[in-house]
Amino acid sequence: MAAPFTLALVQMSPEKTVAGSLEKAAARVAEAAGRGAQVVCLPELFATPYFCRNQDHAAFDLAEPIPGPTTAAMAAAAKAAGVVVVAPLFERRGPGCFQNSLAVLGPDGGLLGVYRKMHIPHDPGFEEKFYFAPGDLGFKAFATPFGRIGTLICWDQWFPEAARATALAGAMVILYPTAIGWHPSEKAQYGETQRDSWITVQRGHAIANGVYVAAANRVGVEGGGAGYGETLEFWGSSFIADPSGRILAQAGVAEEQIVTAVIDPQVVETTRRHWPFLRDRRIDAYGGLCRLYGEETGGKAS
Repeated sequence: MAAPFTLALVQMSPEKTVAGSLEKAAARVAEAAGRGAQVVCLPELFATPYFCRNQDHAAFDLAEPIPGPTTAAMAAAAKAAGVVVVAPLFERRGPGCFQNSLAVLGPDGGLLGVYRKMHIPHDPGFEEKFYFAPGDLGFKAFATPFGRIGTLICWDQWFPEAARATALAGAMVILYPTAIGWHPSEKAQYGETQRDSWITVQRGHAIANGVYVAAANRVGVEGGGAGYGETLEFWGSSFIADPSGRILAQAGVAEEQIVTAVIDPQVVETTRRHWPFLRDRRIDAYGGLCRLYGEETGGKAS
């Protein structure tokens, strides 16, 4: 059985330039390593402002290939600190083809793998379908020198199928780089409920799958402007939960922070022995999950 390892989540806001954000992120990776971290996860699209607040063709200029500048900078940070870095970015696949992706970078600076966000949201202030094609790599878990980690991205958080598929791929922990927050006009009425739902559903994924779950969110206020460029207040609250859903560490709602916790494969093993949900799955009875909704009607429409 793999040894325990320490996970760090970096809760941060972007700087005014990509270069500034990369420099900040590299410093946070080094700080996390100094606190004993062996795996470090950055927030969704950490190197740029959250440009998906509105539909702007000029924002496609922010995209870059893998490998590219962001992966190079974070690979150097990973190698300097001797850690694994999960680095989200706006990926350019080719002319007119873009995705919301992350790269897993090893402690030697090598690329361990890529995940592309599978579920793409479309809401006022979160216009991601304008920018991103859905992921085409499926649900993945990556072998690292410290343990097997699964990765999903933000909107994937709400889908139990995504967490289950990632757990079945062998992940000991599921990492969710995230960009979620409040519309200021809704915060007073819905804010507490929205944030609580976000935390609760992910704790449920941890329990249902017997894995650690960790969400690294952005923090701070971004935006303003015309159309759907409404100001967003990213609510931070980055947290790590154990396989029983217990929150081991959590950041605040307003400040940049690094939170850490130990990921222990023995805890996964023990939890699954006592709560054997994976054993008792009825894999012969889940065919309906391949339909969007309801039962097949068959026959011809009248």
